[in-house]
Amino acid sequence: MLVLYASTNRLTLKYTREDDIVSGYTVYLENVCVEPSLLALYQAMNAAGRGQLPALQGGQALGRAIGNEIGVAVRDSGTFQDPRSRNSWWIGR
Repeated sequence: MLVLYASTNRLTLKYTREDDIVSGYTVYLENVCVEPSLLALYQAMNAAGRGQLPALQGGQALGRAIGNEIGVAVRDSGTFQDPRSRNSWWIGR
């Protein structure tokens, strides 16, 4: 997943290589302590003009929960999806 945005407690990730949220799944995470090396890499690449952005590999740590729960939102081509009803939009695509 491409890291479109990272702060100390938020991440925006995307399942395509474009630096936008026009198409493809975009995942928003909040209330996470972003892995410090990932945050530093994002900040450096962002400051260098966003010609490249960090990408996560399957199983790679991205951070840890700050408290007992994290916030998650998913968008598909600009429309927010409810992860609690994933069977209505995730399965079969």
